[in-house]
Amino acid sequence: MSTTTPRIAIVGAGPGGLVCARVLERHGVPVTVFEHESGPNSRSQGGTLDIHEDTGQVALRAAGLFDQFLALSRPESQEWRLYDRRATLIRHDQADEDDLSRPEIDRGQLRALLLDSLAPGTVRWGHSVKAVTPLPQGTARLHHHDHTVEDFDLVIGADGAWSRVRPALSDAQPAYSGITMVEARFDDVDHRHPGIARLVGRGTMSAKAGHRSLVLQRNSNGHVRAYITFRGPQDWHSGLDLADTEAVRARLLAQYQGWDESLLDILRGNEGGFINRPMHVLPVPHTWQRVPGVTLLGDAAHLMPPVGVGANLALLDGAELARAVVDHPTLDEALDAYESVMLPRALDNAKTAQQMFTTLMPDTDSDDAAFPDAIWPAKDLLDSGPAHAS
Repeated sequence: MSTTTPRIAIVGAGPGGLVCARVLERHGVPVTVFEHESGPNSRSQGGTLDIHEDTGQVALRAAGLFDQFLALSRPESQEWRLYDRRATLIRHDQADEDDLSRPEIDRGQLRALLLDSLAPGTVRWGHSVKAVTPLPQGTARLHHHDHTVEDFDLVIGADGAWSRVRPALSDAQPAYSGITMVEARFDDVDHRHPGIARLVGRGTMSAKAGHRSLVLQRNSNGHVRAYITFRGPQDWHSGLDLADTEAVRARLLAQYQGWDESLLDILRGNEGGFINRPMHVLPVPHTWQRVPGVTLLGDAAHLMPPVGVGANLALLDGAELARAVVDHPTLDEALDAYESVMLPRALDNAKTAQQMFTTLMPDTDSDDAAFPDAIWPAKDLLDSGPAHAS
């Protein structure tokens, strides 16, 4: 990096943007993170993530946070159970006690870990970015929703599926994947919902038949999240008020008619309402011509089906981009180095994700569709979770 300290803005305080900020600050490079949420606790951050040793864990090591991550993570939650629609257990995998290949951590815990590692004032809460304009001198202008503007030497779009930074580089827009997740939750599960607790065990379970599945994921503190996942039109809820919990429940129960009663309890016994989460993806490949002063990471760059790589790639993107800025004398060289690695990696992962998703959620409704060993464990289907649909 040159002796002149660059002005750097990161748009979005998700895992990728925050780890990028942490690595930059760790190497003496100041940064400002703009986040539209009003504060760190303004909304639930979603479910749990398995952090992979060759991607997400690499990023956390670069951030100097790996030991703190291990203290918060749940290696035992790598346990995985697969059922058919009759609630017959087909497969049960458990991790060894010393297996740290993909320990789980709640999204909220990971975000808090990253936020606490940053210098005070790094994140500017309640700052919505409306657009980014590249400027002739190689810098970029942030346009805020309050009509103010700020100029930076580098603007990093870490703002997810519906990125406001992406249009500065690409005309691509997310498209509906044909699959929807409907999220539900269970609290104090071991005491209040023992049947759900038995199904999910210490980690994740999936019951699958054709293009439908029911998935449970254990989070910390006795919480379990359910994901009712099916292939169908995006307007599957046509004629329903999604705020009418009982009407949504009835529609979902009709879709899963004939499934075992213990599995249907996932639809009957949840706390609160249902959250509709249609899954969107960016075109494959998604690339752009280099634009000085602007780049993307995570879902803003390569939104893909949630098969276990989304959050992990965002973390790795963020760490590698920060290191590129630190290690190269100019920002142009840093972006060339970063994008020359990130974009091909994203393409490879997006192709694999598409193939896996087609196998996991086929067009057929036949019970004969199976999970081949080549894509096991299928629990990765939930990696992106709520952030994917934000």
